[in-house]
Amino acid sequence: MPSKQFSLPEVRTLLTGLGFGESPRWHEGRLWFSNWGMQEVVAVDPEGKSQVMVHVPTTIPFCVDWMHDGGLLIVSGPESVLLRREPDGSLVTHADLRGLSEKAWNEIVVDGRGNAYINGGPGIIALLTPDGSVRQVADGIAFPNGMAVTPDNATLIIAESHGKKLTAFDIAANGSLSRRWIWADLGDGVPDGICIDAENAVWYADVPNKRCVRVREGGEVLQTIKVDRGCFACMLGGLDKKTLFIMAAEWHGFAKMMDGLGTGQVLTVEAPAPGVGWP
Repeated sequence: MPSKQFSLPEVRTLLTGLGFGESPRWHEGRLWFSNWGMQEVVAVDPEGKSQVMVHVPTTIPFCVDWMHDGGLLIVSGPESVLLRREPDGSLVTHADLRGLSEKAWNEIVVDGRGNAYINGGPGIIALLTPDGSVRQVADGIAFPNGMAVTPDNATLIIAESHGKKLTAFDIAANGSLSRRWIWADLGDGVPDGICIDAENAVWYADVPNKRCVRVREGGEVLQTIKVDRGCFACMLGGLDKKTLFIMAAEWHGFAKMMDGLGTGQVLTVEAPAPGVGWP
């Protein structure tokens, strides 16, 4: 019997000349992302036409997501505050995170209930509810990175970069997190940004291993996309939400991070299942 031939999906380059693309979000027909090192929030359409949407008054890290009323939220990591873009384009403080930690904050995801989860600091996750209250809901995360919430708002999954695993929590009706468990042990994988698809698999970006990997709960590897530079984040989007957008850049370590400025790219590849959940 002849052996089956599996062709690798073609990786296309959509955009070049970036700093470090992070926090990609598919929003209103375009991919929005944080352009670290250049202090911009950028949007790019499927044809590669890009536009700077916001200039941010911070450095690294800063990440984005949207409130249910359409307001753009920006985590101003070094300042430990959450900013909101007003209709006139100005940025105002939406929430002050310094009461929980003055160490740099990182990622954000807003779930289907309008709850915002922000991570960073000393390995913690904070919850910002729609009424404006902020509280800590998890700790002990080994370098918290990308987060995603399942479509039923029942589970939050977070990348523990230094733990080399994806960790999950049950989400209570009031937004609290409980029943922490290892969703996937990734072996030598170092997860950064993540997203969920309709087959209950998770894509994670991996900087040192220069790849994006699709895994199911338990850790089985379903697909690996290898590229020539570090993969910082990924997001499913496009008209059918079956395009995997990969944020990639050269990485020379934290001490020489800025050597990678200008090498950032947005890459695309067709995925087997559409994106679901949040972001």
